[in-house]
Order: sequence, then structure tokens, then C-alpha cells
Amino acid sequence: MERLKFYIDGAWVEPTTPATLGVVNPATEEVFARISLGSAPDVDRAVAAARRAFPAYAATSVEERLRLLRRIVEGFRARLPELARTMTLEMGAPITFATERQATVALFHFEEAVRVLERYRFEERMGNGIIRREPIGVCGLITPWNWPLNQVGSKVAPALATGCTVVLKPSEVAPLSAMLFAEIVHEAGVPAGVFNLVNGDGPTVGEAIAAHPGIDMVSFTGSTAAGVRVAKLAADTVKRVAQELGGKSANIILPDADLRGAVIEGVHASYTNAGQNCQSPTRMLIPRAQREAAFEAAREAVGAVRLGDPLDPACTMGPLVSGAQFEKVQDFIRSAIDEGATLVAGGPGRPAELNHGYYVRPTVFGDVTPGMRIAREEIFGPVLSIMNYDSEDEAVEIANDTPFGLAGFVQSRDPAHARAISNRIRSGRVYINGAAFDRSLPFGGYKQSGNGREFGVFGFEEYLEVKAILGAAG
Repeated sequence: MERLKFYIDGAWVEPTTPATLGVVNPATEEVFARISLGSAPDVDRAVAAARRAFPAYAATSVEERLRLLRRIVEGFRARLPELARTMTLEMGAPITFATERQATVALFHFEEAVRVLERYRFEERMGNGIIRREPIGVCGLITPWNWPLNQVGSKVAPALATGCTVVLKPSEVAPLSAMLFAEIVHEAGVPAGVFNLVNGDGPTVGEAIAAHPGIDMVSFTGSTAAGVRVAKLAADTVKRVAQELGGKSANIILPDADLRGAVIEGVHASYTNAGQNCQSPTRMLIPRAQREAAFEAAREAVGAVRLGDPLDPACTMGPLVSGAQFEKVQDFIRSAIDEGATLVAGGPGRPAELNHGYYVRPTVFGDVTPGMRIAREEIFGPVLSIMNYDSEDEAVEIANDTPFGLAGFVQSRDPAHARAISNRIRSGRVYINGAAFDRSLPFGGYKQSGNGREFGVFGFEEYLEVKAILGAAG
């Protein structure tokens, strides 16, 4: 499969300078597709197209933008199986998960953008004037490989809904689903230049987007280190920067919780997407007196994981995305053993039954202390740390003892008790007792987990400027 063109100004075009990259299927370790890697001149072309398109698109009516978004939703639904299968091939998500979560949640963002846009008030009276909200302009969107379409949707949907134009750089590791999405956008009749896609790596295309003087806002999802780089590059042009970065979320299991159920659910939650999930509850905090029972429940949960061919509907965990990611996670596992953590399940190396693919054994460590590397750094693999506490105050202190603040989790039979603990956790989201995903609620982090918010009205308003018009209220 060769996808060597970029989508710029309403057409598929050749890159300025030919350079290709193989896309690897992580389950087979074989190249199955090739893309082009872009350069700064490709970004220049895309930005120029987006700038030309912006005035007319920003002036479109709400009804016109709703029609476009609804056509995107229709096209997305029609191609959902193809999108899901493509993500399975490019980043290893099991096909059932790719269909029910990866592709479907991405679709949710466009449905949510329609819902918000239908009700949103772009003007309101205040004092002796009018507060008006206007599209910020040309938006550079840089998205990761772990949720390739979800993060595209969470950025592109509100950008288009608010009247912005877009230059998108999907991850070069998993770019193919975003290219299929570009076809959906084209078929929906989005005007030329409103949506543009340039493939490439972060140091070349990503940095060109972040620094470009023709881009008014950059929205980035990825590692904290890369986010710092994006912010520094963006600072010279004082553009708005919205970032969703790393996480090291704590899952506090309170003494009054159903321990076995909470541990089993917590293990599976930390293994979502093979652990390649920024808000995974990778630090499980348990009362010290319940240590042995927690270990037993964790082993039970690990025993239910089904590794294998991600195209098999029975598979519940696929490979990691790349050889580099596999080696990174192996290094974390070895470091935990060297630092004295108790190996509860899993361990280093590939699962015995799999002799190819970037598969990691689902792993649980117990007796992890706050100073250990696996308790401090984001692993991005199926590795869970169980940490002991003696009091609830200590549990909250451990939960907040991190440079990150993306999410928190609290388990208790008493909802009021769980709520009181939730209020003390320094993170952008807290899930109580396995609460379900809600696309209307804001997503984003405290501290080094980023700034700005995605999803719902909060994500919508990231793409708007606020203008005060004085003397116009009458």
C-alpha cells in the first residue's frame, strides 16, 4: 500500500521533496505501507491554503457548518469498519477494541461538535457592550499514534465547527487512518484549504507547524518533553498553545471498597490499549493490610487477558506500537526488578506463546514505593504498580506526588466518601467507581499533563477568540 501524497487545498498533491517511510504492522514486524515524509515547504503550502480559505470559511453560517459536520459524520459511519481495521494494522489495537472504542470514540467528537454548535451562543450582551466569540484562525494540529483517530477527531471537529481552518500532522507511526479520514472530509464537500494534511516526523513537520508565523494556534497531544519543545517554538509568535501531555494517574482503592472487584477492574483499565493510554490508572494505591488479597486479585485479572493476533475478535490485548516502544517498556520492567519491587505477574520478555510481534507480558509489580522509576515516569505499556498506604491522607499525598495531573481514580462503596477524596486529587479528571467515558465533559491536565481542554463545550471554546464590542448593547 502506497499513500505518498498529502491533502492540501482540496487535492492530493505530491510532496515538495520525495522522501518515504515504511509503516510497520506491529503484530508482524513487517512494513505493509509507505507514506511520504513532508518538509517545511510542504507546511508552507498547507498554511498558505488554510490562510486563503479562512476568511470565507470563518464567515459561513452555523447552518452551513452543521451541514458539513453532518456529512462528515455520515461518511465516518459508512467507513467505520475500514477505519477500525486500518488502526489495527498500523498500531496493533485489537479489532474489537478498534471498532468499539478507537473508531467509535473518534466519531463521537464530530457528533458532539454538532450538538455543541446547534446550541452555542457566539454573541451575548454584557454591560454596555457585546461579547463576541470568533474563530481563532489557522490551527496546526499535531496528533499521536496511540489513539490515531480519536485525537484527530477531538481537535478537527471543534476547529471546523467554530470556523477555523486546519493543518493536520498525524503521527508518522500510525498515519493511514488519518489519511482515510481526509478522504471522508473531501467527500463531505469541505471547501478547499479548510482542511489540510501533511505527513512527517515531529522534528521536521511538527516543529515547522509549531513555529510557523501563519498559524494562529497549535494543539498538540504527545509526550511532555515534546510538548515543552512545541511551546518554546510557538512562543516566538505568541500563538495559542493547547496541550494534552503525559500522565501517571493514581487509582485510590479506599478501605471500604470492594477490593477484589476494584483491583480486577483497575488492572484491566491500566491495560486499555495495551497500556498505551495517557490517563491509564497505572499507580494502584491499596491499604497495606489488604496487600495479599490485592495481589491475588491482580493475578486473576492478568489471567483473563487474551494476547494474540489483533485481527482476531477474541484478542483483548495486541502488541505495542513499535520495536522502540517494546524496548522502552522492557527497560522499565528491568528497572523495577532491580529497584526491589515485587513481581506479582508477568515480567520481562515476550509472552512464551508469541515468537514475533512487539508483544509485552501483562505485568504487575507490588510493594512499589514513590521513589521508584516505575512510580515516577510514564511507561506507556501494560505495567501496573501497586503501592501500599496506611492512611487516606497518605494515599492522597502519594496520588499527588507526581509532576503529572491528567486523571485520578477513586473506589469506594460510599459515593460521598469517594467524592471527598476526589476533591483533593490534583488532576483534570477524576473517575469514581469505574464511571463511564462522557464525551461532553472536559479532558485535560494539571501540571505537566498540559494546558487547555478537549471535548464538549470546553474543547469547542479552545478554538475561539473573545472580542468585546463596547457601545453596541443598545
